[in-house]
Amino acid sequence: MEKKMISLLEKKISSHNVAIQSLKKQIKEIDETISLITKRIRLGGKVLLCGNGGSAADAQHLAAEFLVRLRPKINRNPLPALSLLTDVSTLSACGNDYSFEDIFLRPFKGLAKKNDILIAISTSGNSKNILKVLKYAKVNNFKTIGFLGNNGGMAKKYCDYPIIVKSIVTANIQEAHIFLGHYIFESVENALLKSKIK
Repeated sequence: MEKKMISLLEKKISSHNVAIQSLKKQIKEIDETISLITKRIRLGGKVLLCGNGGSAADAQHLAAEFLVRLRPKINRNPLPALSLLTDVSTLSACGNDYSFEDIFLRPFKGLAKKNDILIAISTSGNSKNILKVLKYAKVNNFKTIGFLGNNGGMAKKYCDYPIIVKSIVTANIQEAHIFLGHYIFESVENALLKSKIK
């Protein structure tokens, strides 16, 4: 039994590593997103994030890293980031009065301003509510970044920067997304600290 458990763990670790390693092929795109977010924050913009289920939790997680603190030994002013879905009242009102497909679109329309960036997190890239907000952002000239999985789904064509984790395992895609978010946000923090935005 113990050998079977070790074998299963080794398979899980291997599968995880394959997903993370797939990001190496997108270093240029990832570096461009770091530059974009850094520039837009310097111009007074903010990062708006959205996702469903586990990706909703990742959106909130990453927003908290910017608003509060990313690393325990680095204290700086809060950086502007917000998850588009953090309260039950807004979610249920929008789902009831409009449609579940509008749960990201409605708050984005109300909150997005010049120089803001949308990060859409989706393991499939095919969620209708994600596609709807991405389409709106594209038509209205907001820059968009996609943390996507598998082949990127339909979302990749609506993202200025689609970063795709090449895996079909949802858990591994989500693990890679939070790794990616931490890396990008830490790099943005470093760039802003260098320019004395503390």
